[in-house]
Amino acid sequence: MNWKETYTKIFLKNAGKSINEASIKEVMPLWWQNTRSKETGGLRLTEAGYDFIKNELELQTYQVPYPADFEFTTNVVIWMDQFIDCPYYLDRQGIIVTNEKKAMELHLFSGDVRKYGLIKAMNRQK
Repeated sequence: MNWKETYTKIFLKNAGKSINEASIKEVMPLWWQNTRSKETGGLRLTEAGYDFIKNELELQTYQVPYPADFEFTTNVVIWMDQFIDCPYYLDRQGIIVTNEKKAMELHLFSGDVRKYGLIKAMNRQK
């Protein structure tokens, strides 16, 4: 199942916009950081995608600030892409998620998505 396409259709429908092949192909690269089809993860929004769900759809979002000493690396981005299972947006202050449960999990790690991804990766190997 392609979650990005499913979310895209839901977003378009709730905005009262046409849900056809052309409209989906038009907004997919505008809303999603990576348009490749994945079974899990890959739900990082672009700025345009985040603006759409926040302003057009008025969806509830949850901001989880990064810790003061947080180091943003490529590995962190890859882990987030794999383990954040709801649409999310990255900004300079923190990660913004659309799922309350995921926000709570991230808050339990004090916003350190590096530690969160590491724990998730280790648990997956068990």
